[in-house]
Amino acid sequence: MKDQYLLKKNMIFLNHGSFGACPKSVFNNYQHWQRLIESQPVQYFSHDIYNYLKKSREDLSTFISCDSDDIIFIPNPTTAINSIIRSLKIDKNYEVLTSNHEYGAMIRAWDWFSKDKGYSLIQNNLKLPFTTKNNFVDDFWQEVTNNTKIIFISHITSPTAIIFPIKEICQRAKNEGIMTIIDGAHAPGHIDLHISDLDPDIYIGACHKWLSAPKGSSFMYVKKEIQNSIDPLIVSWGKDVDPSPSSFINENQYQGTRDFSSFLSVSTAINFQKNNNWDIVQAKCKDLTKQTLISLQEILKTDLLCPVNDNWLAQMASIHIPVNDSSKIKNTLLINHKIEIPIFQWDNKNMLRFSFNAYNDKSDSNALIDAIKDIFFKGD
Repeated sequence: MKDQYLLKKNMIFLNHGSFGACPKSVFNNYQHWQRLIESQPVQYFSHDIYNYLKKSREDLSTFISCDSDDIIFIPNPTTAINSIIRSLKIDKNYEVLTSNHEYGAMIRAWDWFSKDKGYSLIQNNLKLPFTTKNNFVDDFWQEVTNNTKIIFISHITSPTAIIFPIKEICQRAKNEGIMTIIDGAHAPGHIDLHISDLDPDIYIGACHKWLSAPKGSSFMYVKKEIQNSIDPLIVSWGKDVDPSPSSFINENQYQGTRDFSSFLSVSTAINFQKNNNWDIVQAKCKDLTKQTLISLQEILKTDLLCPVNDNWLAQMASIHIPVNDSSKIKNTLLINHKIEIPIFQWDNKNMLRFSFNAYNDKSDSNALIDAIKDIFFKGD
């Protein structure tokens, strides 16, 4: 499978979780759309783009199980959360509840706007290791108060690579009248995603990560009942030129002249997975993730964050690595061992996070394990 990607052959790429990696066929489709723009720009931007976007939304909505009129394409999840926070009417006594496992840029956005809007951002420092879904939800709910009006939480966390029990959280929040905003950047193409079953109020997903679409392709789902609450981040022509009958679509999907090619390539990315037996790929990668995590835990003698099973982990995992200088060990892995892998600080610990996708195999796992042994026992 590695031959189907553009990745360097002399590198072991264990960092799909950061920015993804685009297959050649999907990237070629991306360039096809870019060439089409230049062949007749006026026809493309004045007329054709709306039908192209509609088709791409329909394909994506089928893949993630929701109504195509409830999603819009956006460049990245950070853009989406800025649109959402700017739009929502959040009173000064409101509390937004989140966790200490969230992506830093998202937390920074919530914190930034809290100074202007006056709401309180509460980060629940969740107890580790996680055990069961019920215990997780109960622990998370310890910080819910009468002022909790919004829950913002990841489906799969970025720093710790853990699958949170989102369905249970959304259901309990719905029963208590709390809005749910889910950061699903790592979910599409990584785990089965059925938004209609999860029933969040808002769901943000990245297509350029595990779905392996081109960079700059993400989506925002908003439940019909609250779509009128979401204003466009950039006010453009909107309904004056957009033929969509949905106000949510025509006010948000076209925000000035830009290259829509990454959005239009999402259909090809979906088909790439369908045509390559992705359920088998995912099963192989999940198994490799578990095996690698167990081996690293035996070497490093550090505590695991959660049980090693499908309730909590998929194709990505994080483990505490007992070093003082994370940049040094990251550079050692990159330069001496040709391994591209993220090492970063979280919760006052240095964490190593590894990802496996279609282009990886057991030899890549062995290379990481051997490199960690060399570093810790031979002073590499």
